[in-house]
Amino acid sequence: MQHFDAIVIGAGFAGLRALHELRELGLSTQVFEAGSDVGGTWYWNRYPGARTDSESWVYAYSFSKELQDEWSWSERFPPQPEALAYLRHVAERFDMRRDIAFDTKVESAAWDESAQRWTVRDDRGGLWTCRYLVTAVGVLSTPYVPPWPGIEKFKGEWYVTGRWPKERVSFAGKRVVVIGTGATAIQAIPIIAQTARHLMVLQRTPNYVLPARNGPLTDEERDAIRRDYDAIWAQAREHFFGFAMDPAGRTIADVTPEEHQRILERGWETGGFRFIFETFDDIFIDDRSNEVAAEFIRNKIRTIVKDPATAELLCPKDYPLTAKRPPLGHFYYETFNRPNVALVDVKDDPITELTERGVRTATREFEADLIVFATGFDAVTGTLTKMDVRGRGGVTIADKWRDGPRTHLGIMVDGFPNLFMVLGPQSPFANIPVVIDGMVDWIGRAIQHLRANRLTTLEPKPEAVEAWRKHVDRLVNATVLSKGRSWFLGDNIPGKPHVTLFHFGGAGVYRRECLAEAENGFASFFTS
Repeated sequence: MQHFDAIVIGAGFAGLRALHELRELGLSTQVFEAGSDVGGTWYWNRYPGARTDSESWVYAYSFSKELQDEWSWSERFPPQPEALAYLRHVAERFDMRRDIAFDTKVESAAWDESAQRWTVRDDRGGLWTCRYLVTAVGVLSTPYVPPWPGIEKFKGEWYVTGRWPKERVSFAGKRVVVIGTGATAIQAIPIIAQTARHLMVLQRTPNYVLPARNGPLTDEERDAIRRDYDAIWAQAREHFFGFAMDPAGRTIADVTPEEHQRILERGWETGGFRFIFETFDDIFIDDRSNEVAAEFIRNKIRTIVKDPATAELLCPKDYPLTAKRPPLGHFYYETFNRPNVALVDVKDDPITELTERGVRTATREFEADLIVFATGFDAVTGTLTKMDVRGRGGVTIADKWRDGPRTHLGIMVDGFPNLFMVLGPQSPFANIPVVIDGMVDWIGRAIQHLRANRLTTLEPKPEAVEAWRKHVDRLVNATVLSKGRSWFLGDNIPGKPHVTLFHFGGAGVYRRECLAEAENGFASFFTS
């Protein structure tokens, strides 16, 4: 049994950043990764059309100026192979692979009360111990496929977007059924439609899809970004969703209806999430402002999609804009003008089973040669609760969270000493690399505090955990986000508690809350 100061689970964006931080502290560190390479999300999600929804220059690490200067992004929103290449480059650049065990899945971790350390077991029979256990398993890591009966009967091919094969999948000349219209489906559908003989999209809930307006970056643009990187990161760290964007500085009450439409039009043409963040500051909190922006998008759908009936099916009408995470589209709505693409609403005619020939709903059957399950993830908690993680008294984290996750700062759990979660439940919903950077920095400060004071363990007080739960509930209830059903709140998984899974107070506010805790000597925590 080998001992390390720290063990990190996962080698994606969060795991690599954690490894770098722990090394800087002089800690012996071992990373375990279930995949055969680094990348996390960008290793597993190889489906056609996969790319970032954050602009490339802030979907990156900020801990190394040299890394910023030497890496060149090719596009505004880079595709999956480029995001993966970036993380591979980081692993090579900082010689990280020597501390990563690939093709190795952590099956269990248990707190040893007498030894004051964690015992970790992997799926190869390895047994390891550590003082600090860091989970970096990602927010969207455990794909969810509804348990429809009959999948073993289907005679064609089928794939899950979150576990796409490394080998190229051909859609040429095939009848393809895509189940789902979430972010992954919205990226995949336009690509699949190019070669499929016929594409049938089965939609339960339509999405507000914003145009990405993607394009190549010129050398001049890249040089300008490098020159301004300090200001870019300062801006992103303070922005509500971790982007290098300024507040709009206006609300719906500040402009005439005509000006309102012109501003939304400008945001639509600018592309990306700037439609939300650089148009009006009250879209998240004011019902009227939100509805004007939502109807603007619905009218865009009606303009783009030629068939009126299909356009109406694509228009979200039962929930506010941003109550579900709005994806970026790359000619998504235009795809439904193709003669080989059809949209079917299955909200009132739900899927009941898979058959030898395809997919059956309550009233009809759709024949397919290939089925794509774009049915989402058991988000935020799914990967952790499926792992056998046991704290004091052998209590599992799954039992601890049976009624919903409870954390302090989205980083630690009472009863689980020295367990640090990067992107844990109730951490911010924002641009992931920016959030990761702040959380890992806090973990580093916490470990430094322990070592400087010759302390062994850190564990949040139960009252701090309860206060954080109430805090994140208040934040989400102050927005329109609470008025929809989404994976933000656990609603996509049958039987999963309807609870707040994220901190919706803004990435900048969250970072300051974490810093305040550190500067206050970690007063909300027990130490020993």
